[in-house]
Amino acid sequence: MTLSVRPVDARDSDEWAALYRGYRAFYRLPDDPDAVATTWTWVREGAHGLVGLVAVDERDRPVALANLRWFARPSTATTGLYLDDLFTSPDARGAGAAGMLLKHAAQLAAAGGASVVRWITAADNEVARSVYDAHAVATPWVTYDMTPSG
Repeated sequence: MTLSVRPVDARDSDEWAALYRGYRAFYRLPDDPDAVATTWTWVREGAHGLVGLVAVDERDRPVALANLRWFARPSTATTGLYLDDLFTSPDARGAGAAGMLLKHAAQLAAAGGASVVRWITAADNEVARSVYDAHAVATPWVTYDMTPSG
């Protein structure tokens, strides 16, 4: 399988949605067509600083996605690029799509003057972590989530 990486395009809607549903299912998120549609709109339009990338096969069919967004880093007075979502279709796994998307993210970050590309993953996501370990360094930071309240 010959792959390349490019920004998402309006023509990717159906394939991107299938990949994103796969991503959500992998993380045991409920099926939510509204969340998929909203995220697609954000990614396609660049809302909230989002950048959407896809790895495509030789027919220009998306087989993997990466959703990234720019963020401020006040402690260093720099910006970073945050990788929110990375997913490869099961039939394309092992072909290098995730690594290609990570390399493209690093190039995008460098071109945009970012000081880091950052992401989180589940501690038990060993397959993904083996790819990530080839491209980045795991940090000692622990992630917390707090429910908003009035």
